[in-house]
Amino acid sequence: MPRKTARVLEVPIDALGWNEAISRLLQWARQNESRYVTICNAHVVVTASQDSAYRAVIESSDMATPDGAPVAWMLRRQGFARQQRINGPDLTWALARSCEAEGVSVYFYGSTAETLAKLRQRLLAAFPALRIAGMESPPFRHLNAEEDAEAVERMNASGAGIVFVGLGCPKQERWMAEHRGRVRAVMIGVGAAFDFHAGTVSRAPAWMRNNGLEWLHRLASEPRRLWKRYLVTNSLFVVGAIRQLVFGHAR
Repeated sequence: MPRKTARVLEVPIDALGWNEAISRLLQWARQNESRYVTICNAHVVVTASQDSAYRAVIESSDMATPDGAPVAWMLRRQGFARQQRINGPDLTWALARSCEAEGVSVYFYGSTAETLAKLRQRLLAAFPALRIAGMESPPFRHLNAEEDAEAVERMNASGAGIVFVGLGCPKQERWMAEHRGRVRAVMIGVGAAFDFHAGTVSRAPAWMRNNGLEWLHRLASEPRRLWKRYLVTNSLFVVGAIRQLVFGHAR
């Protein structure tokens, strides 16, 4: 089906529902198509609006979902009245359920070995028949060409239809763009989803997530690391959103 998108601070975001998103991802995964999906919260959108190279990465993605209540709200303001958040942690869990049912194998790339071990336990406790083709914690540095080629070979040899990428923003989006055409799977950048589902980082309660306050919970949990991302970035998003709605452009 043709994509329906709307621009949020000059960044194209897909307007689609959960069922459509999961159906499309599974269709690609069953064919081992090399594609990548960006999950776009306010931080991603603001970063892309300020960095043309990063914006090109988001624009070139095969699907850019509206993570974060402000991004979904902006789509609703542009005519997609029922647009919901399609965020990394919930998408990871929903896809794990669907992949278990359909026999699609999955691969996890990112985070630490300890987090991945806990994530495996949590996933298999919830989805015993889920086919986990591999879990890999890459070094926290740039891989050389040989190391990168070996990692790609492991992913492809595993037969995974979906590769969940948890390298953090903006590294994971750039990594996926660089590997489209090489990794024979759907790559999905899910950010902190590994930590949330492994239980190594606490997630905001449902009432905060449903009311657009998940950022506040994360800020309170890790203020020294996240204060700039949320306080500065959120302010820039609000300014850009007002300009877009009033003047038709974010600058």
